[in-house]
Amino acid sequence: MKEAIAAVRGMEILDSRGNPTVRVFVELADGTVSSASVPSGASTGENEAIELRDGDKNRYLGKGVLKAVENVNAIIAPALIGMPATQQVAIDLKMIELDGTDNKSNLGANAILGVSMAVARAAAMSCRLPLYRYLGGSGARRIPVPAMNIINGGAHADNSVDIQEFMAVPIGAPNFREGLRYIAETFHTLKKLLKGQNLATSVGDEGGFAPNLPSNEAVMDIIITAIEKAGYVPGQDIAISLDSAASSFATDLGGSYDLKWSGGGAKSSDDLVAMAEQWVEKYPIVSWEDPLAENDWAGFKKLTARVGERIDIVGDDIFVTNTQYISRGIEEKAANSVLIKLNQIGTVSESIDAVRMCRDAGWRYFISHRSGETEDTFLADFAVAMDGGQLKTGSASRSERIAKYNRLLEIEQELGGAALYYW
Repeated sequence: MKEAIAAVRGMEILDSRGNPTVRVFVELADGTVSSASVPSGASTGENEAIELRDGDKNRYLGKGVLKAVENVNAIIAPALIGMPATQQVAIDLKMIELDGTDNKSNLGANAILGVSMAVARAAAMSCRLPLYRYLGGSGARRIPVPAMNIINGGAHADNSVDIQEFMAVPIGAPNFREGLRYIAETFHTLKKLLKGQNLATSVGDEGGFAPNLPSNEAVMDIIITAIEKAGYVPGQDIAISLDSAASSFATDLGGSYDLKWSGGGAKSSDDLVAMAEQWVEKYPIVSWEDPLAENDWAGFKKLTARVGERIDIVGDDIFVTNTQYISRGIEEKAANSVLIKLNQIGTVSESIDAVRMCRDAGWRYFISHRSGETEDTFLADFAVAMDGGQLKTGSASRSERIAKYNRLLEIEQELGGAALYYW
């Protein structure tokens, strides 16, 4: 059987923050060899699948992943040898069974996901199909609208901004190629504006600028100016997407907050809901991720009831790409969209299950990178395969982010006139 798995091998590499992560190689009986590299998050939900770290302070300050690599080589590999790489669900279930925990803490989600991704890529290569078509079928042709991170704050930057990500979204572009140009030009225009005001143009973990500004509102104002100076119409050509990552400034992960980076002080859940309502009225916002903390279900429901008909309320830390929490969110109307992160749940097939649940409920879903990324472009193909139409993959200034954008340019060119692009 040519697609049978012949070898699985893990190794320790570095991610975009210079921290160790896992890379996995899979070889099939027909000689096909693939690899996949696992990303890592900075602001993580408490219910995410567990990323296994060594804890040895004498290596990489305790962040080594040799235990995860050993789990790939000594436990996972022997169990998968001989299985057809095309049986993605069976392979993922086998690894989940080997781990034996609800959060993949025994083997490590980083070990399991590396294998899961590498198997999918090997199967696609063996079938002589691009990854997006192998995972998404013959109808996969929608190129996602990118949400480009142009200003970082919160846990992703050392500055005076509470909200973690301010993103430019080219909703009015005719195709991905032009949309990418719209926001790249806005990014460079913003850099000139910041320089003109003697503000820092250093970047955060995901490549957005990280200036010290007098308030969170001042960030929105300078972004609007940058869009206009780049020659575009805010809300028509380019809209704004936000990620508060509110758990990072919550004092109890429930309904109490402290805007510690901007000096905004203590806030209640109702305060943040009121602020969000005001911003949605004032600015061209199309989506808002994690506007409340991961356990503030009441706050999420309140905000969704008030502005959910106008923008996407996107749950990240609250749902962690897990159908258990997504199901609750759908039942309680706690949001209307879900952020999909492969390493939050730990396998390709479970990520697809989360997407399927969103589709069945009529919810939107946004495919997302992590702050600690690699040059692996799996995410770009996955976004096209899942047909969701939205992707978060960082800014226009770091190669681990640009790699995903360039892969999408390749896919769009390959599809030609069959490619779809719309918000």
